[in-house]
Amino acid sequence: MAQLTAQVSARSTLAVLERGLTLYRRLWAASALSTFLLPVLFLISIGMGVGGYVGEVGGVDYLSWIVPGVLASTAFQMAVGECTYFVLGDFKWSRAYHAMAATPVQPGDMVCGWLAYVVIRVEIAVVVFLAVTSLFGALRSPWAVLTPLVCALVALASAAPTMAFAASIDHDSYFALLFRFVMIPASLFSGVFFPVEQLPALVRPLAYLSPLWHGVELDRAATLGAAPPWPVAAHLACLLAFAAAGTLWAFRAFRKRLQD
Repeated sequence: MAQLTAQVSARSTLAVLERGLTLYRRLWAASALSTFLLPVLFLISIGMGVGGYVGEVGGVDYLSWIVPGVLASTAFQMAVGECTYFVLGDFKWSRAYHAMAATPVQPGDMVCGWLAYVVIRVEIAVVVFLAVTSLFGALRSPWAVLTPLVCALVALASAAPTMAFAASIDHDSYFALLFRFVMIPASLFSGVFFPVEQLPALVRPLAYLSPLWHGVELDRAATLGAAPPWPVAAHLACLLAFAAAGTLWAFRAFRKRLQD
């Protein structure tokens, strides 16, 4: 671990981050709809439309209940999306990572720089979404200001292992499996749309293994001002464990891929 973390330079990491931000500045319009408008439209259609039929969940209206779930889910899905085709493409098609390897930039710098970029992308979307939801009166507690920090942890916990996976494969067809058997089930069954307690007892532990569930519960505790089902420290520890394990895996995957 010490050998891997020693391969991270602040200057080189910032250079990788700057590259990501430069690309985003040129291509942001292509993702504006999915980043800003779709979550809001989803909130209105599901939170307010379906919520009119659902009524209350856990003693609060469905709109207020679903907002933190959509916040965490947005961070989760954006983080996974930014670390699939972009990462594989920079290895296989543009070979940008191989070009970086010809400079003082190390594999650890590439990983940390891109993770920093993903967090910034997520934070922009989350802050905008949070501001919009506040206009609907869906935030019940001043602790809601902490949700961007929670979403940053969700992004790291999701992006790091996805980066490692993308660096370990040689064909983009594997992403269909990732989306179908990991991202979509996690989005549906991690407490975003309904309480996890409604799942069968045998299936419920699978939700607890998802970083999204921990993010949803922390966000919901912050926006509603209620205690989460697990201690806050336990939720944070799980997210940090996902992020740390995924980052170390990504370090190894990048270094191995660049040596091949």
